[in-house]
Amino acid sequence: MDQFVWRVLPLLTILISFFVFFYFQNSDTAQLYPIIKLPRNQCSLLPHHHFWISSKRIVTPQGIISGSVEINEGRIVSVVEGYGKQGQSKQEEIIDYGDAVIMPGLIDVHVHLDEPGRTEWEGFDTGTRAAAAGGVTTVVDMPLNNYPTTVSKETLKLKLDAAEDKIYVDVGFWGGLVPENALNLTILDELLSAGVLGVKSFMCPSGINDFPMTTIDHIKAGLSVLAKYKRPIVVHSELVQDDGNDSEHDDNRDPHDYLTYLNTRPPSWEEAAIRQLVGVSKDTGIGGSLEGAHIHIVHLSDSSASLDLIKEAKSRGDSISVETCPHYLAFTSEEIPNGDTRFKCSPPIRDAQNKDKLWEAVLEGHIDLLTTDHSPTVPELKLLEEGDFLKAWGGISSLQFNLPVTWSYGKKYGLTIEQLSLLWSKRPAALAGIESKGTIEVGNHADIVVWQPEQEFDLDDNYPVFIKHYELSAYMGSRLSGKVLDTYVRGNLVFKDGKHAPSACGVQILAT
Repeated sequence: MDQFVWRVLPLLTILISFFVFFYFQNSDTAQLYPIIKLPRNQCSLLPHHHFWISSKRIVTPQGIISGSVEINEGRIVSVVEGYGKQGQSKQEEIIDYGDAVIMPGLIDVHVHLDEPGRTEWEGFDTGTRAAAAGGVTTVVDMPLNNYPTTVSKETLKLKLDAAEDKIYVDVGFWGGLVPENALNLTILDELLSAGVLGVKSFMCPSGINDFPMTTIDHIKAGLSVLAKYKRPIVVHSELVQDDGNDSEHDDNRDPHDYLTYLNTRPPSWEEAAIRQLVGVSKDTGIGGSLEGAHIHIVHLSDSSASLDLIKEAKSRGDSISVETCPHYLAFTSEEIPNGDTRFKCSPPIRDAQNKDKLWEAVLEGHIDLLTTDHSPTVPELKLLEEGDFLKAWGGISSLQFNLPVTWSYGKKYGLTIEQLSLLWSKRPAALAGIESKGTIEVGNHADIVVWQPEQEFDLDDNYPVFIKHYELSAYMGSRLSGKVLDTYVRGNLVFKDGKHAPSACGVQILAT
């Protein structure tokens, strides 16, 4: 028996060493579960762990350069200016992308993947495949539309377990702020301690029974805990107003008419909610009682009074930011066909003048970043045949199309490739506190999208789309510019030519 133990002990020591090594190699800020590294030919469509990628257009923090990026063991180890030039070693594989753009992978911090509990809506597998196909290398999953909602450390663990071995890109997680944990801050503290990157709350009914709305007092309570962790609250900012506009219950209005729905959620709802939030955000500045906390307003639709309130709060030093979504920048209420419930979302898509002002705010830097608010469902809830805007599920499926949609519409307004990268990579990483991502710099994860801005394609039934119910997306039928060629996550080539890597090797990102 003693001889057996002494023979086995060295083998166990080696196995434990490998276990510890791969755990820390794959950690970001933190990670709940260790990663057992699969063979590279399972995680990547490229067999090399040390290689170069070259292009005449590489987006770096210093600008667009012609040159090469060296990748080794999932990290960027050098960036060399000068097309066709690499470092001293000539042994590594060199992939020449010519004039295709090499850019930091997109980071979408507003995604509903709906697992556990509603995988018939989406799921980690299909959702992260869609992300990879769209050049999105990191997503942050919202705490609702899955069941149960992620409002405690116990429900977070259910989500982490559900995601294991299913994610093709890196995934972080928002927790939820609801009355229960706002009134019992121990629950909220435990949720943040377990690793969520921040919390999400609704100032109006969410549409999900186990994710009730919060008042401004609940939000204030949550901010007191968030300040300690230096993490954000991301807020659905609509506050129901008794303004005499009751189109939803007006029998004389046609529910198939998009304007009927639009009138049920006027800009005044956004303005009222944001007015309450900026009343609190004044304490988040340097020296304030909530210093360390941050308020982020999700999916802004109103480009007038609501945006003015945010600009004023920023000017006085509040820790506050705002996002909008591609559907508000692509579509207008005037062009939405009656009965086409694919376009229903909340806040709603508004008129052409509003869209123009949103683009102006994006380009001037008043809107900090972009997200999809990818919110899929099943066809029967979208009521495409019935066409009733008042009863249909609100949400637009778009995770795979972030890059081409933003570029196709944005270039008409003067959007540059560098601005696009700021909006979709660097600033989202900063909001979520995700280190080592968002820019092509030495030491960062090799999270990279390679795309061709000039290449056009038709988003039709012949185009490979990976979201579960692609026919529900409002973008189907569009002709877009900016085709994604290759997507790398931590140096693994996870998507190329419509194909994904054999195994899902994405990493769960948890805060510490």
